Parts: sequence; C-alpha cells; structure tokens
Amino acid sequence: MVDGGDNIVEVSWESVSSILQVGGTVIGSARCKSFRTREGRLQAAYNLVQRGITNLCVIGGDGSLTGANLFREEWSGLLEELAQKGKIDEEAVKKYAYLNIVGMVGSIDNDFCGTDMTIGTDSALHRIIEVVDAIMTTAQSHQRTFVLEVMGRHCGYLALVSALACGADWVFIPEYPPEEGWEDSMCVKLSENRARKKRLNIIIVAEGAIDCHNKPITSEKVKDLVVQRLGFDTRVTILGHVQRGGTPSAFDRILASRMGVEAVLALLEATPATPACVVSLSGNQAVRLPLMECVQMTQEVQKAMDEGRFVEAVRLRGRSFENNLNTYKLLSHKKPDAELPKTNFNVAVLNVGAPAAGMNAAVRAAVRVGITEGHKMFAVIDGFEGFARGKIKEISWGDVGGWTGQGGSILGTKRTLPAKYLEKIADQMRTNNINALMVIGGFEAYESCLQLHEARSRFEEFCVPICVLPATISNNVPGTDFSIGADTALNAIVETCDRIKQSASGTKRRVFIIETMGGYCGYLANMGALAAGADAAYIFEEQFDIRELQANVEHLTEKMKTSIQRGLVLRNENCNENYTTDFIYQLYSEEGKGVFDCRKNVLGHMQQGGAPSPFDRNFGTKISAKAMQWISKKLKETYRKGKVFANTDDSVCLLGMRRRNLVFQPVAELKTETDFVHRIPKEQWWLKLRPLMKILAKYKTSYDVSDSGQLEHVAMHSPKEAETGAI
Repeated sequence: MVDGGDNIVEVSWESVSSILQVGGTVIGSARCKSFRTREGRLQAAYNLVQRGITNLCVIGGDGSLTGANLFREEWSGLLEELAQKGKIDEEAVKKYAYLNIVGMVGSIDNDFCGTDMTIGTDSALHRIIEVVDAIMTTAQSHQRTFVLEVMGRHCGYLALVSALACGADWVFIPEYPPEEGWEDSMCVKLSENRARKKRLNIIIVAEGAIDCHNKPITSEKVKDLVVQRLGFDTRVTILGHVQRGGTPSAFDRILASRMGVEAVLALLEATPATPACVVSLSGNQAVRLPLMECVQMTQEVQKAMDEGRFVEAVRLRGRSFENNLNTYKLLSHKKPDAELPKTNFNVAVLNVGAPAAGMNAAVRAAVRVGITEGHKMFAVIDGFEGFARGKIKEISWGDVGGWTGQGGSILGTKRTLPAKYLEKIADQMRTNNINALMVIGGFEAYESCLQLHEARSRFEEFCVPICVLPATISNNVPGTDFSIGADTALNAIVETCDRIKQSASGTKRRVFIIETMGGYCGYLANMGALAAGADAAYIFEEQFDIRELQANVEHLTEKMKTSIQRGLVLRNENCNENYTTDFIYQLYSEEGKGVFDCRKNVLGHMQQGGAPSPFDRNFGTKISAKAMQWISKKLKETYRKGKVFANTDDSVCLLGMRRRNLVFQPVAELKTETDFVHRIPKEQWWLKLRPLMKILAKYKTSYDVSDSGQLEHVAMHSPKEAETGAI
C-alpha cells in the first residue's frame, strides 16, 4: 500500500481461482516499518486516493489491525495534508472523505481477544498434531521423552490445545506458569508414568513459557532437568515455521470463506459513524466486534501477564481458552486414590453406530473425569449388542492413556438398537449396578436413548441419568451443529479433492464427479464443496431436477472457455435415487462431448477412517468432560434412600453445540425436530451456507443476510459463565 505502483492491482474472478488450497498468502504479506511512520501512511493514503479506494479489508494479527485503525483515524488529516501539498485537489478530499475498515484476524497463535478461532490456527494445530503423532511412534519404540517447542511468544493457545489433543504429560504456557517447585512435581509425574508402563513422555513448551517469577522456561532447560534428575533418554524438537506452512485445513477454509462474506457485508453497511470492526467467530456464529475493543483487551492480557496477574490473564483470554485449560488440568493429572472422593456410583460408557474419529478421545475424557469425580467407570464392548451379552468391564485411568489420537472406536461399536435386547440389557444394568450411561455415537445413539427413555415404564433399570454425545461423520444428529468425527471426514474429503484437482492440472478440460457419504444428510457434500472450491454439490435437502443438471452442465461448458479448465462436482450418496452418481457421470459425459471429459470417484469408507483431526479430538474431549460433570450432578440430584431413580425427561439428554453454546437437551423434546425416515434434523444451520458455495462457483443467487453478525461489544465474561459452555 505504501509502495503503490504495481503493488495495487484490480483483481478479476479468475485471478483468485485455485488459490483456496494454497497455504500462506498469494498476495504476499510483510511487517511494514514505513507504515509505522506518518510519512508512510501519507504515501499509502495518496496511493489509495489515486485509485479511488475507500474500503479496506485487513487480514492480519493485532499489529496490522491496530495500524489499520490508526490509519482510519488519521485519514481526514492525511487527505488535508495531501491537498495542502498540492498532491490531490479539494474535490478528492470531499469525494474520498471517509475510509471504512473491516478486519479479519489471520494469526496462527489465536491470540486475539473476542474471537474463538483466528484464521490459520486450526491449520497450525494440524501441523503440530501430525508431528506429535509421528514422534509418538518413535518415542514409543525407544522409550524416550520428547520436549516439543511450539510457537506462541505471548499466547499459549497452540501449546495448550495440542497438549489436550495428544494427551501430553506436561505443558508450559505463558498465561499459566507452574507453581513453585514444579521441577519436582513434573519429575514425579514422569517417573510415575514410566512405572505404569507408559513408554513415552511428551512435554509441550510454548516458546514464550515463563515461571511464576517471569523467567523464561526453555525447551533446553526442561530437557536438561529431565536428564539430570531422572536420567531419561530425552530429545528436543522445535517445530518452528513448519506450523505456518502447509495447506489450510477444511475448518480454516470454511471459516475464512464465511468471514470473507461477513467482511464484505460489514463494509457495505459501514457508515462514517460506525467504528472499525473485526469479523469473528463465536461458537458457530459469525459476529462483528469493534476493532479497538478487541485490540485493547488483547493488550490487557499482556499487561496482566507482565504484572504477574495470571488468573486474570486466563480470564481475559476468553471462555474458550479458560475451558481448554480447565479440561487439561482435569485430564492430565490423576490424584492419588486417597484424595479422590468415593461416590459408590457406577457409570458405563459405550459407542453406538458407525465409527467416527474422536470417539476414543471422548471415552478417555469420560473415564478420567468420572474417576476424578469419584465414580467407578465401566466400558461396554460392541455397543448395545455387547451390553446384552454382558461384555462389560471396569476401566481405569491408565487404560485410556494414549487414546486421544486413535481413529475408529477402540471399545468397538455396533449399529444394533437396544429395543430387541431390552430385557437382557436391564439384567446387565442390575447385575453390574450401573447408575448412569454415557452413549457416544450418531443417529443410532440418539434413537437408542429414545428407546431406553420410552422403556422406563417397564424397566426401572433405565431410570438413571443418560447422556448422548453426538459422534458421526454425517453430522445428522438433531440438537447439535457439529458432531465428533465430521471434521476429520471433511478433511479427508477435501484432501482427496485437492489431489484430484491437481491430477487434472496436466490434462485440461476435465470434470470430476465425486460421491461422498452422509446418508441423507448433505453436510459432507455441501461443506466439502465449499472447502474444495467445487462447481456444484447435489444434496437430498435441496431437491433438483433435470433442468438443474442441464444448467450445471452449461455452466461448466462456459467455464471451460476461460483459463480455468477443470470442474469438480460433489454428490451426496442418497441425494436422489434415480440421479445416481453413474447417471450424473454419463449425463455430463454425453453433454460435455467435445468440450470436456469426465471422471468419477466414489470416496467410500476412507471418510470414516484416519487419525482424528485436532478439532475432533478437542471437541470430543471437551463435550465428554462436560457431559460427565452433568451426569455427576444428576446422580446427586436423583439419589434417594440408597438408590438412583431418575424418571423425568430431563434425565435423558443429548449434549450439543447450538450456535454459541453447549446445551443439554432432553431427547424426548428433540423428537419434534427429527425426520426419522431420512434420519436427519428437520432444520439444518449449514443450509444457510449453500448460496455461498454457489456464489463462489459463479452462479447468480441471493445470499440471506438476515443471519449476518450485528455489531456487539466484547463481553468480559464472569468466571461463572465459563461453565455455561463455550467450546
């Protein structure tokens, strides 16, 4: 902006084609010294006025956003000065009197207050987790201790979440320095883990980690400590700039696309009176916040840390950060048995339905939180079928070590519903004295709990607290915006689409038809299309006919005349019983003769497998810990005269993410929101993003702006609120 000239160019539709899957930034980025001076800003203002630009969308961290805000405040003064120097005329001063600014936060550290996730954070977590998973196998083989240093000079988000996502033994972050004597307690913990036959130890250090006297804790220092005190074979790995690189994850692509739309809407609605705003995400809801409020709060955190007010720093970081920290503290350190409360309650955990990545993370969190709360935890093998056969055993803290990063379902899972085994299951509940159930799974898990709820009148054994955690790649469970496993599946789809698109870069004029899973739910097809930059996505929720298919073929024929000579079409497996993947492939092949050729690809079960993504590990861990605390609360409430008796609707709940909050909803109440024939919720939030995908594929369509964010204020939440359920 300061240099001007060829550095400011008008872009066309095609100039941003095929950049969705490219990491970094194709328009380049820099830390600009001259923009920090008034001369630099004067020159930048001149360059903008020359081109008649008065709207800026700034994508960067707090430094860039603070600079942009200052630029806006000085704007009229800068124009006056340019006019005095005779560089622009008075007319230009009047015409370009106001500068509008909207910010999008692009920063891997996720250190910006007011937003749950900054653009790039999820991708950085992907890089870290890939490395940790790889290191775990070598550490396991050699019985080694690894100290990993991750980025985050002033913010411990990456370190904290990756520690949660891989079940690290210890984590050092700037916001939460360890207590005096941490050296001893860390070494005790590491040697205890060794004694429990755990072959590897992982310690994660944020580069800005400090102790309570504000002295740095470096990865080398930690390594030397472990070697001197324990003599363990210890290695240090510094991840460095690997974390900034690589292709963006599905989550980041969708987040950035949604934020991009919000930014444009915010600019269109901006007036000279509205403050510069940042568009951001709160839970699953797009919001707009005053830029300076966010920047001030971000600086407050740093100030609190410098002054040693660490509890305050964590609180200022926001409820999402605070939740992560509390969950990590709950799950990483087992209290000695003598210190644990004893409740005499038995809680069973089981998986139902098809496997989904992140189920194991949820089981691990449930077991460990349950033990911390004083319950005896039981694992049921192979769902309700296994339950009926008595495949149930007590499970301990150590049994679930290392489960977070494992794909599939270690407990085993079956689609069988309990209806045909009610009597046998009731017997097993009685024999093992099970006082509560946690059911982790997809639509079948929800249906199973409905059946148990309805069978309460006949079997008193089912009058216990029951909680469903949604875990399915299809994301088709009513009562929640996200399910455990859907993010991992989405990443698998997007990765494959990227490769397929690349295969066509040599052969021009090719269209790929790709079939995704999801039952009747179009979530994977629709979001996959958005994240992979597809031309169309056929889904069951939005009926289509031959005219629409024809319009899509014509649209692709037009596209082939431009420089972008490849197409991508996604189709949900059950979107239409007659317009099958083969039919669409044959139709496109015939109609596209001489213009483009076609290939088809059915993705199949690769969408169910793979190591869970950071989002799924984290989401699974957090909602499971929350559900376990709910179960404990319900157990206390329903314990009368020596037994648990819960027969109200609100004692069988599904825990879901709804817009901004985690909510427990009685399954009986969710019945009205469910289409049982097609196994999908009657209303689905992501259908609102459907026009966005079409607009990005160059279709003319209207975008519903009623859901766009209104300007709000940065909320300083009370400690109480952290429990109400941010993710």
